[in-house]
Amino acid sequence: MKSSPHTASQRSGFTLMETVIAIGVLAILLTSFMAVFGPAAANLRRAISVQEADRLVASLDLEMTTVHSSENNQYTSGFDKAYNWIIDSSKSEKALLLYQYRGNPAKLRDDGSMEPYTTPGGTAGKDYVVQPMVRQRDNSSLKDDIAALEGPIYTVTMTQLIFKDGHLDEGQAGSVEPPDKSDTSSSASAGSGSDGYPAAVIAFEAEFYLIPNSSIDYVKPGGKFDPTKLGKPLFTNNMAVRR
Repeated sequence: MKSSPHTASQRSGFTLMETVIAIGVLAILLTSFMAVFGPAAANLRRAISVQEADRLVASLDLEMTTVHSSENNQYTSGFDKAYNWIIDSSKSEKALLLYQYRGNPAKLRDDGSMEPYTTPGGTAGKDYVVQPMVRQRDNSSLKDDIAALEGPIYTVTMTQLIFKDGHLDEGQAGSVEPPDKSDTSSSASAGSGSDGYPAAVIAFEAEFYLIPNSSIDYVKPGGKFDPTKLGKPLFTNNMAVRR
């Protein structure tokens, strides 16, 4: 016996119950997928961020011990600059920002850095060079650099490490103390600041953070960026500067 056309058409679609079951199964599969691959994707993004920031560690090491001609009135030596940067890194207005920007190799500023290349387009290696940079938050060139920014902005806080009882302990943020306070052979009367520091080396811990917003309005002095609310660092490096 043949089915009527009307009966066949009724059987060609899905019932409401079948549709609801299918949606439920799909939701379970999507939830399982996110549970398995969500953390992996987050870890991958974190690993990529760490790699990007790690490339700037060398720039921090170089910049904090290099006194540019425009800084001669601020610092007496590379060691003096590093000494002050370690202290100032915990201050909101002096927070250290690490980033990369497109620099014009044909135009240099007084501090030896390239002027930013802001012309649309251009060829990397010919018209511009991606320049790693470390600046304090109140640096007057920061705004121009951000206009040619390449990638995210990071910040770093530095805390002195003091050798005590056979291991290194964190000192107090915002200060640099003699590595051994009981050592009276070196007197602070030799000078103040870095001149009065008795040792040849300052060991410090550098904690690197990703800044969530790269706009100049966010990171500029007085902006919403708050270095005291950074959460967990991307990674930490133990570093040192030598006199």
